Amino acid sequence: MEHNAQRAQKEDIMAKNTQRSRYSTSRRSLLLKGLAVGGAGALGAGLLTNGVPAFAKERSSGITRGDVAILRFLAAIEILETDLWQQYNELGGIPDSEVPGGTASAPYVNALQQLDGDMSQYIHDNTEDEISHFTFINAFLASIGADPVNLDHFRNIPSSKATGARQIGRLTNLMELTVDTSWWTRYRSRNKNPDFGDTFAQAIPGLSKGRFPAIPRNDGDLAPADHIQAIANTAGFHFGFIEQGGSSLYPTLAQGVTNLEVLRVLLSIGPVETAHFQTWHDKAGNAKILTDPTNGLVFPDLNNPPFGGEDFQTNLIMPEPTIFLSRDLPAVSIIRPTRQGVGGTGGAVATVKAWTADGLFINQRDPEFFAVLSELAVQADEARRGSALPEPAWPSIQRSNYPHAELDEMPGGQMPAVDHLARLS
Repeated sequence: MEHNAQRAQKEDIMAKNTQRSRYSTSRRSLLLKGLAVGGAGALGAGLLTNGVPAFAKERSSGITRGDVAILRFLAAIEILETDLWQQYNELGGIPDSEVPGGTASAPYVNALQQLDGDMSQYIHDNTEDEISHFTFINAFLASIGADPVNLDHFRNIPSSKATGARQIGRLTNLMELTVDTSWWTRYRSRNKNPDFGDTFAQAIPGLSKGRFPAIPRNDGDLAPADHIQAIANTAGFHFGFIEQGGSSLYPTLAQGVTNLEVLRVLLSIGPVETAHFQTWHDKAGNAKILTDPTNGLVFPDLNNPPFGGEDFQTNLIMPEPTIFLSRDLPAVSIIRPTRQGVGGTGGAVATVKAWTADGLFINQRDPEFFAVLSELAVQADEARRGSALPEPAWPSIQRSNYPHAELDEMPGGQMPAVDHLARLS
């Protein structure tokens, strides 16, 4: 009887996997057609196939379409994260057999070491961790008979021209960043939580108002001294921005997981992202006080007026207790945000929005990249524990008329237009 029940469960999963909404079928066909033109048809099929195939191994028993959607999105995010950390390591870390590529830039390394003498080692280790994350998640997907994620088709963003950087296509851009530093004040607040709709002040207001490099764009960026130091300071706050996102993403998506082994994957990788965040939170507080003479970017003294106090004090790196679940409950020290769903501020769609606004994808000229990433994000956020992945709630969108429709045109404002995307057309 148990064998029959398991077989019925697998047949039910397979049946659900064959279902497609008009929206998914239409867009997926467009994606596969577009990728095939570029010689990457298999990539599209691998990225956008749903659920657990019939040849899934025994481990796949009880794994839902939602579980696979979550794992696929996390694999994609970890690939993107690896790409940006590799760029940091090539110029500011320790290129070696563990994290190969690049030869480092001595002036940039020196500027980073003003934040901490061990910055190069930390950058190296963070990079190695991200490589291990996407490699493991993809291997796990393959072990359950699901397709791993591969974004190599989209490696078309130019590299830094600074000595030490490899001249290869990238997935991310670290040279035109608009860094959100509100995470700094969010983790110091005692009475606000983004899950309640609260907003937070920027620690470095200037970083949120322009486009700034976090790595030298070329050797001309290596001087004057305050300019290369401003670039290193920007990197320090960007490290925190990236890793606080991962700290929220894993517990947010974990709430939609059904299979216990998949849950174990998320609960085991997620805390490593938080360990990264804790490290970079501490180092960002050591950013040198200065004004970049080339662009006027100001790194203020966060410990004195008009800053200062608990919202800015640099040694308050432990998450302050704050409201959680209900304002009627006592304050508690937590990761925030963690509200689940497409409308949440810590999930997959929110991550794509934040990284796009950050400028990470400026100069990504292939609109299929945004279509693929947004579909993976929506499916991950729609996953619900113990239930099949629901069909999309919006109609098919003709991408010939809306080249960035998946990011710009979702009903209900789930992923509103971002200026960086508008400039890609």
